[in-house]
Amino acid sequence: MRYFEKVLVANRGEIAIRVMRACRELGIETVAVYSTPDKNALHVKYADEAFFVGEAPPQKSYLNMDRILEIAEMSGAEAVHPGYGFLAENATFAKRVEEEGVTFIGPSWKTIHMMGSKIESKQAMKDAGVPVLPGTEGGVRSIDEAARVADEIGYPIIVKASAGGGGIGMHIVNTPAELEEAIKGSMKIAESAFGDPTVFIEKYLVKPRHIEFQVLADRYGNTLHLYDRECSIQRRHQKLVEEAPCPIMTDELREQMAASAVTVAETSGYQNAGTVEFLYADGNYYFMEMNTRLQVEHTITEMITGIDIVKQQLAVAAGQDLPFDQEDISIRGHAIECRINAEDPLNNFQADPGKIIRYRSPGGPGIRVDSGVHMGYTIPPTYDSMVSKLCAWGQTRMESIERMRRAIYEYVIMGVKTTLPLHHAIMHNREFVRGNTHTHFLQEEHIAQTLGRSLREEEARMQTLAASFRQGKEMAAISAAVNVYINQRRRG
Repeated sequence: MRYFEKVLVANRGEIAIRVMRACRELGIETVAVYSTPDKNALHVKYADEAFFVGEAPPQKSYLNMDRILEIAEMSGAEAVHPGYGFLAENATFAKRVEEEGVTFIGPSWKTIHMMGSKIESKQAMKDAGVPVLPGTEGGVRSIDEAARVADEIGYPIIVKASAGGGGIGMHIVNTPAELEEAIKGSMKIAESAFGDPTVFIEKYLVKPRHIEFQVLADRYGNTLHLYDRECSIQRRHQKLVEEAPCPIMTDELREQMAASAVTVAETSGYQNAGTVEFLYADGNYYFMEMNTRLQVEHTITEMITGIDIVKQQLAVAAGQDLPFDQEDISIRGHAIECRINAEDPLNNFQADPGKIIRYRSPGGPGIRVDSGVHMGYTIPPTYDSMVSKLCAWGQTRMESIERMRRAIYEYVIMGVKTTLPLHHAIMHNREFVRGNTHTHFLQEEHIAQTLGRSLREEEARMQTLAASFRQGKEMAAISAAVNVYINQRRRG
């Protein structure tokens, strides 16, 4: 079975290491690229070769297409894996890679271009019979047109950037008086962030669930899905907690949504791994977008299906067909992922870059930690604040929650504030345990109050732990942490 001899990973951090691990298992040599602050990063040490890509700002390093292609030629890499973020969904980059005679590990640039436009992709899926949210047929051409459509579909509505992602440029509009300012604001942000001021409007769902399907497709017409994930717990439209499968999924709903996901992939001529995202509310689901890359949360799908998605990416890109059929894939147990970010959840998730002075990752049954950091590593302020992806698998959803609680308790990260206390709070939240989540879960007043109390308790435990560590009393620190934990559980 032929793979590539050498792959360049055009990314950094945990996702670069994740791709390199799959390559190492397959006997493929890897090439890392690194910016000035990443000179001693873990992905640089892990790779077989590493090349300096540029100064810290992304435009001068991980978004520098010319330099990355130059490194690919210098190193003799046969293929480029973009990871996620940076150039992963950049059609121009994918095209340039192909033009250099190097394989882009992902879909074709034409597919990336098509699905990168929310307007174009939405219309294509509507034509294919996939449910979409009501809204403008194309970009907003005038305030009057927007007002007419908004009146027809009813407020609230949401204004979105056509070329956008990650919640950038989104504005929720509750009344006609807010419409003009929201559209102008979204257009300005879209122009600045994406170089395209085109915006459109859709009906806004107040408390939807965010459900997505992982798909795989090869060049021989085989397209299948690896079931569903729920990603409803978010802050600023960015995911914090994901789980697979979705806790409210029924056999009938899964069959319908899976069929739509496969239709989306086939309609776009998709090849490789991708994710089709839907919003679900009041018994109905709606196509939102397709991420034409590897998702952060691919890990939990791997845990419930036993399929290594990165290896399948490499195989498909190398011209192999998928080695299994849809009926060969089944769901085994339940998995949860918590994104551990260097942010302060008690201060509006403000980033907190800095040096990690003590680090101990959890382990034991059902636990997976994908991370690009280590003790002594300095998290730079220039890039995404993710420290790691903490995943827990169990035979049941409750067992996966219990294992995640235990893993969070074991996880020690000191020197920077992290979202660990928030995840501790979420895993003990009654509504989360019941599966009652939606995209505004963290904003619910009664939930926010409960989370706030739990957050402060966990923050106190971490401060006690840190104080003991600073005094060089590691065993005393562990004992103190255990006592705080026991007292907290007695109260709760």
